[in-house]
Amino acid sequence: MLDVRGLNKVYEGQGRRVEALRDLTFSLAPGELCCLVGPSGCGKTTLLKCVAGLLAPTAGEVLLDGRPVTGPRPGMAVVFQEYGRSLLPWMRVRDNVGLPLKYRRGLPKERRRALVEQSLDAVGLADAGGAYPWQLSGGMQQRVAIARALAYEPEVMLMDEPFAAVDAQTRAGLEDLVRQLWRERGMTVLFVTHDIDEAVYLGERVLTLSASPTVVRDDTPVDLPGPRDQLHTRAAPRFAELRAHVYREIQRAQGVADAPVDRVIPQKG
Repeated sequence: MLDVRGLNKVYEGQGRRVEALRDLTFSLAPGELCCLVGPSGCGKTTLLKCVAGLLAPTAGEVLLDGRPVTGPRPGMAVVFQEYGRSLLPWMRVRDNVGLPLKYRRGLPKERRRALVEQSLDAVGLADAGGAYPWQLSGGMQQRVAIARALAYEPEVMLMDEPFAAVDAQTRAGLEDLVRQLWRERGMTVLFVTHDIDEAVYLGERVLTLSASPTVVRDDTPVDLPGPRDQLHTRAAPRFAELRAHVYREIQRAQGVADAPVDRVIPQKG
């Protein structure tokens, strides 16, 4: 479904040259939910922009269904971290959700309206279509952003730290929403996060990036049971083992020696 081959990105200007990505290579199978983590500043957002076709790589390529991605593509949707800046405050919720659909040729108005309503219902906001984004909580605004991506009927969903700005309780609900929508719709999801626990809880696989210039340091299958919940899954011994493994890989990527176990998995009492 999605192939990233030898991706390299170099920023140049004002006498400076910064190599953000170096020879990044990985593939996602159809219907896979993969989380991507790495040290702060390692280029996670740059990678996602290149995959989305929003930023041209310096070298390498991104393939979707075997075809090069050279710009924003039908079948691919992005959910950004800063939902407050991606939603237009002067437009009602249903108009924000339906905005990208206006640019899909041959899509009748009736079908557009149906997709908007179905998407709002899918994220639990069926009654919020007439509200403005600024009338909603942060978590609800991010649900609107997810609904907008769903309305586009994507085969691939790219999510750039979408829950970083919400509180812990809201974040847990949004994590479960993503897994629910992934199961129901069979999308391929690439989810970028700085939160190791979130990556292990959400993903069927976790890619750990090195420090910049970035390569894939580790590829960890997440062998937790499919139906997950915030209490039992996070309390499982296997969850702790996977979390510790990813944590160690990130520490090594930063040049930090292995941390003691009581720092990797905090002990109570």
